[in-house]
Amino acid sequence: MPPILQRLQQATKMSRRKILLLVLGCSTVSLLIHQGAQLSWYPKLFPLSCPPLRNSPPRPKHMTVAFLKTHKTAGTTVQNILFRFAERHNLTVALPHPSCEHQFCYPRNFSAHFVHPATRPPHVLASHLRFDRAELERLMPPGTIYVTILREPAAMFESLFSYYNQYCPAFRRVPNASLEAFLRAPEAYYRAGEHFAMFAHNTLAYDLGGDNERSPRDDAAYLAGLIRQVEEVFSLVMIAEYFDESLVLLRRLLAWDLDDVLYAKLNARAASSRLAAIPTALARAARAWNALDAGLYDHFNATFWRRVARAGRACVEREARELREARQRLLRRCFGDEPVLRPAAQIRTKQLQPWQPSRKVDIMGYDLPGGGAGPATEACLKLAMPEVQYSNYLLRKQKRRGGARARPEPVLDNPPPRPIRVLPRGPQGP
Repeated sequence: MPPILQRLQQATKMSRRKILLLVLGCSTVSLLIHQGAQLSWYPKLFPLSCPPLRNSPPRPKHMTVAFLKTHKTAGTTVQNILFRFAERHNLTVALPHPSCEHQFCYPRNFSAHFVHPATRPPHVLASHLRFDRAELERLMPPGTIYVTILREPAAMFESLFSYYNQYCPAFRRVPNASLEAFLRAPEAYYRAGEHFAMFAHNTLAYDLGGDNERSPRDDAAYLAGLIRQVEEVFSLVMIAEYFDESLVLLRRLLAWDLDDVLYAKLNARAASSRLAAIPTALARAARAWNALDAGLYDHFNATFWRRVARAGRACVEREARELREARQRLLRRCFGDEPVLRPAAQIRTKQLQPWQPSRKVDIMGYDLPGGGAGPATEACLKLAMPEVQYSNYLLRKQKRRGGARARPEPVLDNPPPRPIRVLPRGPQGP
């Protein structure tokens, strides 16, 4: 035992075992000290519950990831995880051309031309787009891992109906903005081919590049083919209802540390803006109307749990619990002893005020406690920063890094319609 530890043992009458435990504890605490703008909230050397297989050599962290951010599936929270990881490791994030604002010219099919020149070639992609395999493979480097996330279709459709009610014509036609009225007779309100019609019918299938007008009842082979295409490209399909378990699988796939996937829940609606529970009959009607999405979800939910079983369900659940506990410590450290989501009007920090889709929907966010500055505050700010602000910040940062301000930006042929966030917010006619 080193002399300093011998003196400590003599002064405290502690056993050698207790002295060693104390030293190890101090080493763990030292990992909670910030390194630059990064805070390490979870001890990197902590023995995780799901270690790699015996005799399996450790892998370096995987640095090239393309995340297909589907709509209303907790994708903004995953995006924030990827943005923070990219920033900590000085990776380039693909960001949309200004003509596209903060989505890659969605709902058009993705094109590499939609990517801002200052953000090419990228390591990470995580903004909304409509999937196009050839274009993404042209943009992303070889070896990129593709991941996406799905959500139970009835819950997802309720969220879509609420969030896009002022923008989707099919939703605007419904008297009293009634989800029940829409699902009672969706054909009375829905018009295929209208702008933003995809938010009212099989949105998951559309985001994945499929034909959202196809019905598995009429063409079961189409659904099977779409599933095959997704399985060929995506190494992991996460499930929103099992978000923490999904992150455990994600960090294992990418050989990341558990602290790389800590998060704050983003883009969440206030309780007053959503149904507390979807009645069974309504959920059944939503799944019937979105049968293609329901088929995709049911298949990938089943494959998700088979993957959990292969990893060891008990250890995945333990690691998910460790993730939740570490996340709660992080939230308390950043946002106070009682961290709560707040309405945008109550958030004093402008960089943390979430965009509001309409006057009828309240999107919540976090706020930093009064005072505080430096790397710790910066890390907490990024943890809760909404998509729009974080995308703008990363674009400015990457422009400075690449000296791209003097580089002319290409003008897109046939520019897309203006994105949803700049459409009028007042009531509109059919």
